[in-house]
Amino acid sequence: MSTTVFAAADYLDLKQTDHAALFHDVQQAWDVLTKLEDYLEENLVPANSGETIGDPVIGDEVYIGRDTVIEPGAYIKGPAWIGPNCQIRHGAYIRENVIIGAHCVVGNSCEVKNSILFNHCQVPHFNYVGDSILGAGAHLAAGVIVSNLKLNGDLITVRVGDEIVPTGLRKFGALIGDGVEIGCNAVINPGSILGRHSLIYPGVAWRGILPKNSIAKAADCVRERAS
Repeated sequence: MSTTVFAAADYLDLKQTDHAALFHDVQQAWDVLTKLEDYLEENLVPANSGETIGDPVIGDEVYIGRDTVIEPGAYIKGPAWIGPNCQIRHGAYIRENVIIGAHCVVGNSCEVKNSILFNHCQVPHFNYVGDSILGAGAHLAAGVIVSNLKLNGDLITVRVGDEIVPTGLRKFGALIGDGVEIGCNAVINPGSILGRHSLIYPGVAWRGILPKNSIAKAADCVRERAS
């Protein structure tokens, strides 16, 4: 049995989401992904307090916070809970069971599904985020893909040295800590854990655990990030 715990509070500032209750009874942070559907079904009251430009498609089970702007060409399928002061730009596709915090950006040709984004997240250009948790201020540069499914369809595990930590999930992209920066066209493979304020260089294909305050120049080249 695994003894390693990836506690949410070690990666995420739970004050930077209005949905911290989701994490109260989870041991591994990724367990929250299995709770999103029920949480939204029980708590979401559809409303639109934002501004829609043109004629975006907004599903019946969608909450949009004040001063959030939904641009033409956006498709919000829902269930989705979008906080205040966000930008949902032209061509964004927000699918089922998504929570987006305050002051976030989901941009052109970006797709998000079954994920939670904490406040001030940036998913602005040609990004895919599947079955993942993005901490406050996390930023994905253009073309970053957070992949959520192994090619063989097996359940996803996290390797810690010689220990294999099972997630019990067939789909799990990444736990991305507060303030993480991921460079253009990087691929984050299923079951990755990125510590707070870590940085991944453009074009890197990453899988595994990146410690907080670290830089990954390549999959096998990691060093401490200068303060």
